[in-house]
Amino acid sequence: MKNDKEYLEHLRHSCAHLLAAAVMKLWPDTKRAIGPAIEDGFYFDFEFSKSISEKDFPKIEKTMREILKGWDGFERHELNAKEAKKEYPNNPFKHEMIDEFSEKGKKKVSFYKSGDYWDLCRGGHIKNPKQELQHFKLLSIAGAYWRGSEKNPMLTRIYGTCWPTKGELEKYLWQLEEAKKRDHRILGEKLEIFTFAEEIGAGLPLWLPHGTIIREELEKWAKETETKWGYQRVVTPHITKEQLYKISGHLPYYADDMYSPIDIEGEKYYLKPMNCPHHHMIYKNRIHSYRELPLRLTEYGQLYRFELSGALHGLMRVRGFCQNDAHIYVAEKDVVDEFVRVMDLHKYYYDKLGIKNFKVKLGLRDPKNLRKKYHGNDAMWKKAEKLTRAGLEKSGVEYEEDSGGAAHYGPKGDIIIQSVIGKEYAIGTVQVDLFMPERFDLKFTNEKGQQEKPAIIHRAPLGSHERMVGFLLEHFAGAFPVWLSPVQAVVLPISEKQNKYAKITFTFLKENDIRVELDDRNESIGKKIREAEMQKIPYMLIVGEKEVRAKSVAVRARNQKDLGTMKLEKFLEKIKHEIQARSQS
Repeated sequence: MKNDKEYLEHLRHSCAHLLAAAVMKLWPDTKRAIGPAIEDGFYFDFEFSKSISEKDFPKIEKTMREILKGWDGFERHELNAKEAKKEYPNNPFKHEMIDEFSEKGKKKVSFYKSGDYWDLCRGGHIKNPKQELQHFKLLSIAGAYWRGSEKNPMLTRIYGTCWPTKGELEKYLWQLEEAKKRDHRILGEKLEIFTFAEEIGAGLPLWLPHGTIIREELEKWAKETETKWGYQRVVTPHITKEQLYKISGHLPYYADDMYSPIDIEGEKYYLKPMNCPHHHMIYKNRIHSYRELPLRLTEYGQLYRFELSGALHGLMRVRGFCQNDAHIYVAEKDVVDEFVRVMDLHKYYYDKLGIKNFKVKLGLRDPKNLRKKYHGNDAMWKKAEKLTRAGLEKSGVEYEEDSGGAAHYGPKGDIIIQSVIGKEYAIGTVQVDLFMPERFDLKFTNEKGQQEKPAIIHRAPLGSHERMVGFLLEHFAGAFPVWLSPVQAVVLPISEKQNKYAKITFTFLKENDIRVELDDRNESIGKKIREAEMQKIPYMLIVGEKEVRAKSVAVRARNQKDLGTMKLEKFLEKIKHEIQARSQS
């Protein structure tokens, strides 16, 4: 299939060769480095003797198309290290790779040739470049240190994309443009959702009044839902003694992601990076019977994890966040059924938010690093993996395996959700854990009156407030459904003559728990409407002479759709229904 992962990788790597061929034709003294395929595209690193910019892209793309006419395939050639280096005079980047690939000259290295261009390459190309490399686009330029080290020279990296068909390329370019418009950092500022302050610290968001409404509505919804689904709420402290993380095994495995400990009365305390060890101590507070299981403990817990400053990204990657977390203590024989129930809850949440596509990336142990990186024995790991796979397959959720992506104590399922423009985000987790019950000596009394260890299911369907709100900002392009909108309606009098009635309308809606504003400025109604639409307010209630006489409002939705004149009580009934149903409109 042309859209399978391997084909796309070969297509894009071939296009990287085509880019390099064009660059070398236009600027022959350029030094080439590497040009791999990446997700959704490719890049190539160069050391130019002159400065180039995105203004040069049309010229490069035109040259790529001219060169492509002579590309009938890719031919493999082999040279020894000495001969290979002659192909790259004064190019330390290629010389370094030749030494590496040839194992310091002990064996030959491979080159691939198409048309008049050839380059050092391990392979992985398409068969018919002339026909298949038709749908490409250069995207951007960035600086990149050779091999990612600040000690090495800075190179110029050109990014591009390539697709099997014109339609796929156009769709991807549309998604890129749409993503720019939906950037949660820009929308968050415009809509006054969140901010950061240097005096407080990088990665520590400040929630503004509008953003606080959104996160509180999400939390209210989660609390209502989880109560109905049999969860019990708990609260745990923000700091914890070092000993807890020694019991859980997070030290030393997780130490790099934790803030340095603070000394309190001669003992080390850590800011809480996860809720699970604390929930295990709550479970351990007393003896449990099989009749109590599954015991579902849930918390919106405030967590702190150290992220490198270069990795921070708006709300998507922060250092302080509040997580929709739960731990389910369940008899091992019931794990699969409870796992399916957990996935059903994920489906419910995502369906309500208009998230049509989600999948699980199942992180497994790295087979090359079993002893150093993971706790527990092989039997425990194999059983946990078997239970997780069985749960995923019974639930019908799409999943893919990721070797090396496991947590130190068990297989780890990352929940990947997709926005309306096809952008993917890791939002939460689901895990079957057989290690922590052993580590914390957790037990319950089974039907035979014997002591048995429970299994634990970790789950976080809504992830953190921070990442979920960032995702929803981009998913809805800032136009939240009515129940999540910080301002649900705005009253707009046409002139000062209607201000008194507009005030009555505003007060009526506010007393009925609608988040409403009144814009009685001495501005034109057109300007007021435009500004309300820019603020993504779901409903604009326009009040003129006719509406005053009829004790009604002219209702305009933010999608520029006039809904006609309604009695105020009728509008209240309409908006209340949308809020209570938590509809997506």
